[in-house]
Amino acid sequence: MVVPPAHQQTVYRGRKHSCTQNTMATYSFDMLFTYVNTGWEGSAADSRVLTEILRNPDDPFVAPLPPKYYVVDSGYSNTQGFWALFRGQRYHIQQFRNGGQPTGPQELFNYYHSSLRNCIERCFGVLKARFKILKHMTNYWMPRQNIIPIACCVIHNLIKMHARDDPLFRQYEVDLPVEDIEGEGEQEGQQEQQHGMDAQEAETSEMDGRQQRNYMVDFRDHLANQMWDSYRQR
Repeated sequence: MVVPPAHQQTVYRGRKHSCTQNTMATYSFDMLFTYVNTGWEGSAADSRVLTEILRNPDDPFVAPLPPKYYVVDSGYSNTQGFWALFRGQRYHIQQFRNGGQPTGPQELFNYYHSSLRNCIERCFGVLKARFKILKHMTNYWMPRQNIIPIACCVIHNLIKMHARDDPLFRQYEVDLPVEDIEGEGEQEGQQEQQHGMDAQEAETSEMDGRQQRNYMVDFRDHLANQMWDSYRQR
């Protein structure tokens, strides 16, 4: 939660109607943050934030090359380098625990996808439990508010690397059930915008993006079917 100036509060209101900043973060499976980008208005869709970051030649974020991929939530497109879930299917681990085993390739893929993404939920669980300021931000100047989450992630990493028996990390070591956040980061009715691009560049970018999405959709379908065949044999 952030406290922007009064004239900026409209764009900083997120889907829960409070003033927030949107932060994009990546992590490793040992619960370390590897990249953090802050300061985006709370109304900004996750997909827009990622698109703007990838277009910025000065940003240190690097999209992975095959066969490596980021596991992402439903706020992002299933495109080259970014693996999203199947929408409209059961997803979170707790849903499978309460509702039985996966019933098809897409649900099985979502189950494994959720098992991997559970790590980021635990990362943010530790972060928010340790740094209460992230939920109740003081009325600092906005540029200072933007760097506070980065500082918290740095301290989080230092504690994880050097404190062998930290109680918070020990509490979040297991795959804790998380609330259903499918659709997190998506803003209803929000339009993706082309910033700083002329019509020809926008058309080329759209074509490239469509090709990448089609490739990843086919690849995800193929992998889900392979997983399902193996699962049924077992």
